[in-house]
Amino acid sequence: MAGGAGCPTCGTLDDLQLSIAASGKRANQGPGQLRSGQLHAVGQRAKIAKRGIGLMAGTMEQALVPAKPVSGPQRDWQKIVAAYREPSISRSIVELVVTAAGFIVLWAAAWAAYSVSYVLTLLIAIPASLFLLRLFLIQHDCGHQSLFINRATNDWIGRVIGVFTMTPYDVWRRSHAIHHASSGNLDRRGIGDIHTLTVQEYRQLSPLRKIGYHLYRHPAVMFGIGPAYVFLLVHRIPVGQMSRAGWMPWISTMGTNAAIALACGVMIWLIGLVPFLLIHIPIVVLAATIGVWLFYVQHQFEETFWEEAKNWTHEEAALYGSSYYVMPPILSWFTANIGVHHVHHLYSRIPFYRLPQVLRDYPELAHVRRITTLEGFRYVKLKLWDPENKRLVSFKEARQIAAG
Repeated sequence: MAGGAGCPTCGTLDDLQLSIAASGKRANQGPGQLRSGQLHAVGQRAKIAKRGIGLMAGTMEQALVPAKPVSGPQRDWQKIVAAYREPSISRSIVELVVTAAGFIVLWAAAWAAYSVSYVLTLLIAIPASLFLLRLFLIQHDCGHQSLFINRATNDWIGRVIGVFTMTPYDVWRRSHAIHHASSGNLDRRGIGDIHTLTVQEYRQLSPLRKIGYHLYRHPAVMFGIGPAYVFLLVHRIPVGQMSRAGWMPWISTMGTNAAIALACGVMIWLIGLVPFLLIHIPIVVLAATIGVWLFYVQHQFEETFWEEAKNWTHEEAALYGSSYYVMPPILSWFTANIGVHHVHHLYSRIPFYRLPQVLRDYPELAHVRRITTLEGFRYVKLKLWDPENKRLVSFKEARQIAAG
């Protein structure tokens, strides 16, 4: 839950995203290479800032990390981080079992509390939703073929988890692959992304469509109605998917729906319709809302990266169009380190539990597009991309730009 490159073979995510990335590489920059003078400089200046000699910490990243790399020596960052792609099978199994067990235990606890106090049930639903979110992010790693070595193992675990997360795995996997292959590409928006218009595109909308865009980008819709709508309704029917991928979306969606119906039917038979809905719906909706927030803040920040296809490269889009969302350790665990999103986009086959190791070994990457937990809320007001100044702006700022 970006842009519209197709998936002719529906191979691995890396096959798709790298094939599209290669088509947009610049003449003066080889595939997989990104200039590291900027990263080194950021790391050095961050150390100075910690000693109180640099810029204020709240604005350091914005001031020190321009939208495009500066001149300097090149490092093949994709090749460097690819060394971390090998999963630990035992670790993957432990992460899966612990997360699934935690969700089941807390769901049972919420049901046990239902006869005592519904308020207590809702309180237990909060950690239960975090475990469900973590299950979704493990499903996400399965979609990237990064949790296990065997493709079939990844896919079938992803499909089973999809019953719990109410997400048709194969449909989601394809749209998410397109997102990775075209994130930040202005000419390939529309699939697997948060709809973002440029200032000029917004000006050209009719009054009615402007209202629609305002409503879509409103926090009450984006983080309230939207997540529930997507996970409870949109995922039930593969609207608009059939023409692009044959029967796969239909088979995946209807198979997931049938499994969900069976699981829900068993639970309703065991505990009753009303208790089941009052317990499960809040867990699903809260998990979906947190998930949408994470996806939002990972790409919708002021100095993110958007370029036309002719100037777009995978490496720049990964490192400068994806944030490093810094969270407390407990939240990093529940969110499966998805906050290390720039490294994840750089090479999506890295298992989630190895992402922190990349930052420890290459600390310069920890200072690129770094956003603190609370800082992310500042970016909710940003709605439009300003290609002239290379930043996201609010509607108010867009009006000021139009006024000259």
